[in-house]
Amino acid sequence: MMVNPRIDCLGCRLANNQEKSHVIFEDSFVTCLLDHKPFNEGQVLILPKTHIVEIDEFDTEHILAVMNAAKLMTKAVKTLFVPDGVTLSQNGGMFNELTHFHMHIVPRYKEECFGGFYTQIPQYAEKDDVLAATAQKMRRVIHHMFS
Repeated sequence: MMVNPRIDCLGCRLANNQEKSHVIFEDSFVTCLLDHKPFNEGQVLILPKTHIVEIDEFDTEHILAVMNAAKLMTKAVKTLFVPDGVTLSQNGGMFNELTHFHMHIVPRYKEECFGGFYTQIPQYAEKDDVLAATAQKMRRVIHHMFS
């Protein structure tokens, strides 16, 4: 598979391990990493390694890789954090702050209003040591899923 990352794209650099992040899973098509400003602990971003901006730019192989990763990340989040639900979200157009496709997997709890989720802006960046510990726990859960 050919990867065409762009050096000027933060999403490409994150997906191809050229920026510091907390990767919890990757294959030849996607990288899954923890959001540095999570709504809840365990929020994951799924990024294609190829520079893709909008969902309608995907070929079948890449979109299947994203959806398979979403399924795996959802199972890991449910296993580790036991949320009341999980929200999958993808912002396109002017709402895509990375200008690179990325899907959010967010553990959610019953006291959180659905509409408030979209208007709430995380007020802090998670501390690196907390993210590292969460990433380690999630990698362990994923490893056990494959065992």
